[in-house]
Amino acid sequence: MANREALRELQTRLATRLQAARTQGVSVAWLAVRAKGQNYLFPLVQSGEIFALSQLQPVPYVLPWYRGVLNIRGGLYGVVDLAAFVTGDFSSSATASSGEASVVTLNAALEVNCALQVDSLLGLRAAEAFVSSTAPDAGAPGYFGNRFVDAAGDLWQEINLRTLAQDPNFLNIRA
Repeated sequence: MANREALRELQTRLATRLQAARTQGVSVAWLAVRAKGQNYLFPLVQSGEIFALSQLQPVPYVLPWYRGVLNIRGGLYGVVDLAAFVTGDFSSSATASSGEASVVTLNAALEVNCALQVDSLLGLRAAEAFVSSTAPDAGAPGYFGNRFVDAAGDLWQEINLRTLAQDPNFLNIRA
């Protein structure tokens, strides 16, 4: 119950900051999340809504990073464990549904009923929050955007959700 209230408070704060950014002309570019100890940035224009991870229904014969389906506002959304998909480490996939895990849906404009499971939401980030950025490594997946470093020295990986939603490996959930 406390987790739901905390999530509602975070959603309210994020919505308020987004509205303020629109009216004051502040550039807010990303939703910051953490999954399995890694920091990720989702472009706001490609991100959808945030929900608590609850009542996840498993699906048989799928890859380990595909957690199952979730009923969100009457629609079925496939839930992908972001960290397991990106890193290929499936050790936390089955146990990550407890605690403060949340899902971030992809924007409806991407036309994929999918939600990404993350361990925690870290708020909004603007370009000014980072001191440097580099292009992704040559061997990085196509959905990797720039890598950023913030003032504290933390590394952030941008995930292009549009490219991710079109990636053949992402779309093929069959085991």
